[in-house]
Order: sequence, then C-alpha cells, then structure tokens
Amino acid sequence: MAKLPSKHPNQTRNTALVGVAILGFLLLHLLVKPVEEEKFIKFSEFTEAVKLPADNPNRVKEVTFRENMIAGIRVDKSTFRTFGPADADLRKELQATGISVNYEPAEEASWWKALLINSLPMLLLLFLFLFFMRQVQSGGGKAMSFGKSRAKMLTDSQPKLTFKDISGIDEAKQELEEIIDFLKDPKKFTRLGGRIPKGVLLIGSPGTGKTILAKAIAGEAGVPFFSISGSEFVEMFVGVGASRVRDLFEQAKRHAPCIVFIDEIDAVGRHRGAGLGGGHDEREQTLNQLLVEMDGFEGNDGVIIIAATNRPDVLDPALLRPGRFDRRVVVPKPDVRGREGILVVHTKKVPLATDVRLAVIAQGTPGFSGADLENLVNEAALIAARGDCKEVRMEHFEQAKDKVLMGPERRSLIMNEEEKRNTAYHEAGHALVGMLVGHVDPVHKISIIPRGQALGVTIMLPVEDRLTISKEYAEGMIAYAMGGRAAEELVFNRQTTGAGDDINKATDIARKMVCSWGMSEKLGPMSLGKKGNEEVFFGREISQSRNYSEKVAEEVDEEIHRLVTGGAKQAFKILKDNKDKLEILAEALLIKETINGEEIRRVIRGETLLTDEDRARYDDTRRKAKELSNAQRPELTVSSPAPEASSDLMTPQPAGS
Repeated sequence: MAKLPSKHPNQTRNTALVGVAILGFLLLHLLVKPVEEEKFIKFSEFTEAVKLPADNPNRVKEVTFRENMIAGIRVDKSTFRTFGPADADLRKELQATGISVNYEPAEEASWWKALLINSLPMLLLLFLFLFFMRQVQSGGGKAMSFGKSRAKMLTDSQPKLTFKDISGIDEAKQELEEIIDFLKDPKKFTRLGGRIPKGVLLIGSPGTGKTILAKAIAGEAGVPFFSISGSEFVEMFVGVGASRVRDLFEQAKRHAPCIVFIDEIDAVGRHRGAGLGGGHDEREQTLNQLLVEMDGFEGNDGVIIIAATNRPDVLDPALLRPGRFDRRVVVPKPDVRGREGILVVHTKKVPLATDVRLAVIAQGTPGFSGADLENLVNEAALIAARGDCKEVRMEHFEQAKDKVLMGPERRSLIMNEEEKRNTAYHEAGHALVGMLVGHVDPVHKISIIPRGQALGVTIMLPVEDRLTISKEYAEGMIAYAMGGRAAEELVFNRQTTGAGDDINKATDIARKMVCSWGMSEKLGPMSLGKKGNEEVFFGREISQSRNYSEKVAEEVDEEIHRLVTGGAKQAFKILKDNKDKLEILAEALLIKETINGEEIRRVIRGETLLTDEDRARYDDTRRKAKELSNAQRPELTVSSPAPEASSDLMTPQPAGS
C-alpha cells in the first residue's frame, strides 16, 4: 500500500508557525536592550539627595550623565533616574561634594536599526495573517474545510487483517479475492475483453462481517485503501456533501489503482424523490454527485468502490445498476460449519479447557452472526474470570449462551409461592407441548429464574439450520406458544396476563400463514395485503393498504381465529393426556429452577428427576422462608379482611419462547 508522509501537513504548518514566533521574539530581544528596573525621581529630589550627609543611606554616591538623562547610585546601592541639564556647573558642584561623576556620550542613531525595530511587529502580524489565510485555503483549518473529504487512508504502519483471520463466509471471500487478483494482475482478466468491476456492494444483516471483510481487503490488496462512512458526506450546509464526494474521488484518482470503502451507504444512497427537503435536498445532491463520479462522463479507471449496507431495499435504483455497483455480494449468517470456524478464530487468544467442544457450541447457536459469536466468547471469558478460573470451560460457554439467549438472571426479583407455582406450570406446559407436538424444534432448556422482562423462559434450538418453514412446523409452533396458557387453564382453571406475549406470537404466525405464505385451505395460495405509502426517507413502510374486499377480510379473520384456537385446543389435549408428566415437570422446575432438554426427555420416558433429599431440602427452604416472612410481617390493626390482589397488566410476563 502507498505510504503517507510521517507528519500530517497541519502538524508541519503548526510547527513552522511556532518556529517563526520564537524567532521573532528572539530578534526583538536582541535588538531592544532590556530596561533595568530603576526608579524615576524629580530633579528637586535629586538635588536634595546630593546635599545629605555622607553617612545617610539616601545620599547620592555616584552620578552618570547621558545627554539629558541623569542616572545615580545612592549610598545604599539603590539606583534612580531623573531628567536634568547636563551642564558643566552641575558637574563641578557634584564633584565638589565628593560625588563621583561619569559621562557617557550619546549613541549614534542607526537608521536601519530604528526602521527594523519599528516595522518588525507589523511584519510579524502581516506574516501571521498570510500564513493563516493560506492554511485556511488549503483545507487545514476547520472554518473553510467543509468541502474536503474525511476519508481515512490506511498505511503500512497500521495492523493488517487478512482473509485468514475471517471464517464462516467463504463465498463472499471468494468474490472479493477475485477483485484483489484483478488489482494485482489486471492483464490476466482484460486480455479477453473484460473490464474491472467498478463497484461491489456488500449486503447482509448486522453483525455478519461486512466491515471486517473490508478491513481484510485493505490488508490483502496491496493498493491504497480509503475508508469513509456514508454519514460523513452530509452536513448542515448545502453543497458540502457533493464537494466531499468530488474531493474523495480526486484523491482516489491520484492514487489509482485504489479501493474506496463506504460503510453504511444507505445514509447517503436512499431513493431520490422522497418529497422531503424540496428539489435542493442536500442528501439528493450528494447522491447525484456520487452517481456521476462512479459512472459519469469522465471515467474513474482503477478506482473500485466497495460499499456495505444492511438495507439494500432503500437504495436508489440508479446506484444499483451495472456500471456502478456491478456486483452484489451477500454476506449471510454463517451455517454450523461457519460458526465453528468463527469460534476457532475468536478463541485463539482464549485459554480453553479440555472439555470445550467448539463443534457442540456451534451446533447449539443457530442463527448467531459473527458478532453474536464473538460476544458469546467474550461473555464466557468474563464469567470464567469472575470465578477466578485459569481456563474457560464448557460450563462457562453454557452460562454465556443462556445469558445471550434468555438475558441476565434477576435473582433479586422475589416471587411469592403462588406466582412461582403458576410460572412453573406455564413453562412446563410450553416444554411438554414442544416435545410432544412434533414437527418443531426440540426444547433446549426451561427456567423459572426471572430473566429480563420474563418471569420464566423456554428455549428451543433446531437440530440443524432451518432455511424454510413447513405448514406443519407453523401449526406446531402455534400449539407450542399456546402451551403455557393451556397449562394454566388445565391446572388452575384460570387465565393470567402471563400468556400475552405467547398470544401475540401465535397470532403473528397465523396471520403470516394466511396472508403471506398461502397456507390457508379456505383462501388458497394468495398474498393478501401489500405495502402502502412507503416513505423511503424513513426506510420502512408506515402503513399497509388492503388489496382485498371486506368479505375476504372477514374470511382472513376467521382463518386466523381457527388456526390460533386450533393450536390452543391441540395444546390443551396434549397436556390433558399427559397431566402426570406435567405435574412431574412442574415440581422439578419448582425445586431445580432450571431443566435442560435431556431431563425433559427423561420425564417423558417416565423417569423421575427428583430424589427424596431434593424434596426434603426444598420443603426445609420453604419452611424457613415462611417463618422469616411471618416474623417480618407487621401486625394488622384492621379487623376487616384484606381485599383480593388484582391483576396488574404491567407485571413481567413469562416468555413463551
């Protein structure tokens, strides 16, 4: 890659400015004699001091005449000055009183010295004014440098990241390696009439590794690499964004062949014509200039633009046409092999115990992006460090995964016995239906320890990466979501607000089955409802228009109701037929608080999870907690019975998934 100067131009200018100022002060110090600190007195005081006795400290001891200036020294060695006539009579009178008299002739006036002394301050001010004006015009000052590009050019001195440090996105790496090969040996590709791609757009969800791919390109390419964010183009001043685009491409042309990376290009590349900002919208002017620079009247041979975004749907069509962004590289979430490779990369500097199996961790983290896996490894390392462990063990990764998936534990939240019992049956209902309904992912873990906003959680993890969803899977997920409410109705014959989030999820799945996925037997394979007034400035639809009649709308509501109530009835029947297993699972949850998938399968097989010691320990804990609660409870002075507790809609709800 190209090397930059060792010092920034602004730093060089500032150093020169300091040097000039120091030189000016030195000249002034050399040309102007320092004035001694002497006291000026009146001539009458001088004549009186001459007449004082010889032993008086204030009597004049020595006098020096300099034209009309008289400098004297007293007996106490203090000095003074005064103005007086330098005539012969005064000198004779002083000599007669025993005062030493000296005479210094007047210095010859030097015209060049006087001119330099008088004009030097003005020359210094003029020089500083010209210096600052030149600095401002060259972009070194903030006041006039709005139009200058803020792109950062990577140098050889900065740490490099290569494709060897990236794993899990092999297809994207292969596409970008071809771009690097083109820059290194363009004749290999142009000999058959091909041309170098002008732009590459990296598309992917947040955390999949788009920016880290760009860093690897910078380390692999061996050519100048400019990096800038899309938001750095736009300012509050009109025309600044377009000016920065022009300046960026001027720098790139001077260093061609080179690569320009624009991160989060959707900040500046959104659809034009949104109607916000009028015809002189600063964002649109910046985009127009970017379009012209990428493929306009003048060519940009040797300049490759690489951009990254997670919202390709809001980009302007003119930006995506061939000739501008010729290639679109999708950076997906990694599969199980990719996750294992990413874990290998992120655990290079982490001391792992012998029981750690990265393949098992990768198998249990479907849907995790590269950033999620990095966070998982970091959380596991922090948990191990908190426990003063020298190595990170498998249990630390399990705790970290639970924290990432379910949120941090809230053990400070104390639930009463009734709420804890209700939560246990609720989560046991989810788990049992999820295990027995079929066609859904197996339950990984259930817990009644409050986490986040939930009093309890049930986690399902797929055995393998799931790319499509079947109708049986969707119906099974509706039944699984309604399992918690069905357990409450079966055991307690009541309904609570804890199933609110479960009902939302079940209704959302049913609506997608009917309106988007065509899984309704009554309505058939139809797409009902479309995006309405979509404001591209906001980047998402703010309304949805109906493209069907009122009669079809009633049928849609009926189908959604049928699917949700059907799932609830299926969940209730499963729990009713396996009520003994529900009781065992809920009791085990009350005592152990957390149960994994293997323990749930043991319950389904008819095995027990608890020993007599576990039950005795739990009963003893309940007895002590009850005694402590009674001891701390204040005596009631009102004879009337207390009102029944009402349901609070803001109470944290048990999560259903």
